[in-house]
Parts: sequence; structure tokens; C-alpha cells
Amino acid sequence: MKKITFILAAIVLLSNTVNAQNNCTITYNLFKGEVQTKKYDAAYSKLISLMEECPKLSINIYKLGDKVAKDRFKNATDKTAAFAFIKKVYEQRLQHFPKKDAAKANSDYATFLTKNKLASEDVVFGYLEKAYSIDPTKMGVRNIYTYFQGVTDRNKDTNAQLVFDTYDDCLEAVGKKLQDYSKKLKPLLDATERGEELSKKDKRLLRAYTVNSKALGTVESGLDRIIIDLSTCDRLIPLYNRDFEANKTNAKWLKRAVSRMYAKECTEDALYEKLVGAYVASDPSPQASVFFAGILYKKGKETEAMEYYKKAVDQEPDVFKKAENLYKIAQLFAKKKQKSKARNYANQALASNPNMGKAYLLIASLYASSANACGTSEFDKRMVYVAAINKVKRATVVDPSISSKARKYLKNYRSQEPSKKMIFTKGIAAGTSWPIKCWIGETVRVPKK
Repeated sequence: MKKITFILAAIVLLSNTVNAQNNCTITYNLFKGEVQTKKYDAAYSKLISLMEECPKLSINIYKLGDKVAKDRFKNATDKTAAFAFIKKVYEQRLQHFPKKDAAKANSDYATFLTKNKLASEDVVFGYLEKAYSIDPTKMGVRNIYTYFQGVTDRNKDTNAQLVFDTYDDCLEAVGKKLQDYSKKLKPLLDATERGEELSKKDKRLLRAYTVNSKALGTVESGLDRIIIDLSTCDRLIPLYNRDFEANKTNAKWLKRAVSRMYAKECTEDALYEKLVGAYVASDPSPQASVFFAGILYKKGKETEAMEYYKKAVDQEPDVFKKAENLYKIAQLFAKKKQKSKARNYANQALASNPNMGKAYLLIASLYASSANACGTSEFDKRMVYVAAINKVKRATVVDPSISSKARKYLKNYRSQEPSKKMIFTKGIAAGTSWPIKCWIGETVRVPKK
């Protein structure tokens, strides 16, 4: 009898569990439909039920619930209670789904707090710190900048290395986001250039990807502006000398140290060569080969240097990393005033990644710096700037992230191109083909004024 009673109880319990799960699923589906049709008031009661009775059913309870909660906050007369509910949705989500998009959840919550002035800078920074510690690439674009500013303000006078490490992490996060948008933009831009009509959805995506790429480019420039005063050779050299012994086999530390010394043009100091040597020994990667080749080239060992350059390109299977290596080689030759070689490698970078706007900007700067050498008359010299402008324009088409920097280039170069009076005096019609001589060897058109 006891055995039968136990079995009946188990059946009842199982039946109740199944019924509860079925009820949860029905409620969830109704809730999801109401959120998708923006019937937030109707969805609210179902959200409460789901959070209380089946909180682990799906993370979408909280993702969709966030929309419901924020809509109620927007229209609430009692903002305190409405805010408390948003916080409850956020906290319960992390309680039941701590490993699913937690970085984005913390970043989004920080954005909400900032936008509505609901927390101090220190409290917001705490949420951004949580997001950063989980995955910087999942943070909002502005929040990456805000977090780095916070780290810099708190540590620039006491822990410069932490600031540099955070800068590198943030820059890598931005770079990954930009690479992702570049991949998504390419087919859409290619279709546009072929004259194909984009669907409404593709037009919407093109706009979204472009806007986000520009925002990331702005953040990238902002990060550089924050750190520029801190990362001087006078600061870097003593810092890396101090920490070299402890990190001489740490490939990540060495890569960042070498990259920063190179970027800040601290390459004349003996420390730079020591860092590069240790970097190559600890990580004989294609990127390390680029820096080592630069050292060899500087010493006059051009044959060996070219072997390492070739190695850096041939051994890199990832097209984006290959493009970065080729771009770095182009920069090295540009610094040595070997402009034709620099353009060659910049073009190779573009062959690997056609959306690398900075490669076009590098070529533009090479052209502009050759104006006096590539023109015999004033008009010839000014037409070189037209060639430079064409490269800048191309950069903005393929890579929205460099739009802000490109505008500065355009403003400078346009002030140097032939004036309307000069074109009239020359007696040449706008649109006429004009050859640019010397190493550039391109034909451009006389601009319309």
C-alpha cells in the first residue's frame, strides 16, 4: 500500500511539474509576442509571473523584460519604483544566467544609469569594470572610452603600466569590433559599387554598420588622445627598462611594449632593439618578424630584412592580420622615405583587406609629401594633391571608421589643389586628364571648381 501511495504521489508531482512547465511555456510565448508587437503594458504582468514562477526558463525573459521595464520607466510618474524594477530584472538575469552575455548586460545597465543620471561616476565605473573583466569586446562603444578614461584618471600617477595594459585591451576590443563590421560591410559596399539596388533590409544594415564603424573610429581616436600625454618616450623607456627582466619571456607584454615604442617613435633607444629581440625569441610570429625586419633594415642588412618581411606575410593565414603586417611594412618604408616601396606594400595590404582605409590614407600622405618632387610647375605640384585627395575619398568609401581622420586630410589637401583662377589661367577644362609623373605615375582629372 505504501508503495502504491508513493507511486501515486510521484505521478501527481510529475504531473504538476509538467503542467507548471507547460504553463510557463504558454505564458512565455504570449509574453514574447506582446513584446515583439510593443504591447508592453500587457506584457508586464506576464513578465512578473515568469520572473517569479519560472525564472530559469530562458534568458530572453530578461532581455525582453528589459525593454518592458525601460518602457515603464520612461512613462512612470514614480521613477523610483520603476527604476527598482529595472534593477531587479538586471540582477535576476545575472543571478540565473551569470555566463550569458554578462559583459553586455553590465555595460547596458551602466549606460542606462548614466543616461538617466541614476548613479555616481564611481558606481557606473564599477559596472563598467565588471563588463570589462568579463569581455571588453561586448561593451558598448562609448563605454569602452568611458571605462578607459576612468582607469586613466584613477591610475595615471600611480600605475602607468595598468593604464597602458587597459589601453591595449580597449584598443584590441575596438579593433575586433571594427573587423567584424568590416566583414559585414564589404558585400554591401561591393554591391553598391556594382550599381546593384539594395533591399530595404540591406540599406538599413549598411547604415547601421556605417554609423557604428564611425563611432568606433571616434572612440579609437579618443583613446589615443587620452593616452598621448602619458605615453612619451621619457615615460616609456624607464618603465620598460624597469620591467624588462620580469617580462623578457612574456610575449604579450613584449608585443605591446614594442608596438608602443614603435608608435611613439622611441626606436632610436637601445631598449627598442632589446625588446624586439626578446619578442622574436618568445614569439617567432609573423608580426614579430615585421619588427625584427625593421631592425635588420636599419642596420643595412636589407637582404635579411626582406626575408623576414616575406616570412611575416607568407606565414600569416588570416587575411586581416596579413593586411596589418603588410601595412606595418609599408609604414616602415614610409619612415625611411622609400615611398614607392611603401605604396607597394600598402597596396598589398589593400589586396588582402580592401576595406583598410588607413592604407589609402598612408598612400595619400606619400603622394602629398611628394608634391614638390613630382611637379615641375606650380600647377603640376598642386595636381599631386588631387591624386592624394582621390585616395582619401576612397578611404572614406571603404572604411567609415576613419571618416574623422579623413576629413582632416581632405581639409589640408583641398587647400593645396589648383584654385579656380589657376585652372582658368592654365586654360584647361575641368575634368581633363592630367598625368602625375615621377614615382607616382598616375593620371587624375582636373577638379571642378
